[in-house]
Amino acid sequence: MNIPTTMTAARMHAVGSAMKIETLEMPKPGDMDVLVRVKACGIVPNLHNILANWPTWFPHMPQPPLPAVFGLDPAGEIAAVGKGVRGLKSGDRVYVNPGRSCGTCRHCRHGDHISCRHYAFQGYFGFSTEALQTFDDYPIGGLSEYMVAPASAIVTIPDNMTFDQAARLGYMGTAYSALKKVKAGPGDTILVNGVSGTLGIGGVVFGLALGVNKILGTGRDRKLLEEIKALAPNRIEVFSIDDGSVTDFAHAHTDGEGVDAFIDCLGPGAKQETFLQGLRGLRRGGIAVDIGAVAGDVPIDIHWLMDHNQRLYGSAWFTAQEGQEMADMVASGVADFSILETQSFPLADVNTAISGIAQRHGGFSNYVIHP
Repeated sequence: MNIPTTMTAARMHAVGSAMKIETLEMPKPGDMDVLVRVKACGIVPNLHNILANWPTWFPHMPQPPLPAVFGLDPAGEIAAVGKGVRGLKSGDRVYVNPGRSCGTCRHCRHGDHISCRHYAFQGYFGFSTEALQTFDDYPIGGLSEYMVAPASAIVTIPDNMTFDQAARLGYMGTAYSALKKVKAGPGDTILVNGVSGTLGIGGVVFGLALGVNKILGTGRDRKLLEEIKALAPNRIEVFSIDDGSVTDFAHAHTDGEGVDAFIDCLGPGAKQETFLQGLRGLRRGGIAVDIGAVAGDVPIDIHWLMDHNQRLYGSAWFTAQEGQEMADMVASGVADFSILETQSFPLADVNTAISGIAQRHGGFSNYVIHP
């Protein structure tokens, strides 16, 4: 692949300001890195808030030093590989998992990269001040023509998966990792709060693919809920939280026992009570995973959790291995990304795309930038 000496990228120079389209020097991969020609980069519903308010809301979780190239979910083709890379080659179609860790701490050596103190999302934000070193190592996100990433972060994607679909793997993968944590599978009934949103749809796609018996989904928008149910009418039941208690809904579909697992996808603006009702919808021994981050200090009855032998996890992202599993499930046909409705924009229109993403068709909408 012919690699130019410069590239075009969108950079933000001040918090909350519009991104500027600029020409930058071509980044060079290290020995264990790959250079990726970005074909599509996903943008998520909360990106405008992330860019404008993150330093105020979460000052302990730094963003890349400005000026910075953001972009969380890139997909494209490998343009070049470092001399130590094996198993990947120029021309491979790939998704880049943006999760970065130091690779050498005791957590990384145990394979638990997400627990690394240096863990950060390339082109997005970090989880502690130690992440600043990670941004120094990998400073360029996906809103650019090219980017460098470690070979260990690469997910190869099949021919039946478009780059636009692959650019949604991040949020689909967040739900998939939650399902893996609860060991969701045949015979299980799972409850997904916020089922029609960006995270919730991932719970549906991969819940069905993993063979769960029944998916119980909650939300507000009745039209979106019916569209979710139509994906698998015999395996999905939906419920509007305006119609009553999520707990009662869960018990009504499990003969009063409760669900095997509860995946909460509700974001910071959602009611805490809905999350708490979901917890009370668990069976004895059930597992809850939060991936939406309902805001504030939530009053949880620890005695209840103990007495009922229940577990509550927080799950931040997914591993490259889990990313590869998802891509392989799409390749085999058991996971269907065709439900996504892509709206694409050229890199020059990135600011328009970010400001207009609130006008979307729930989690079905898939906003991407084509650098």
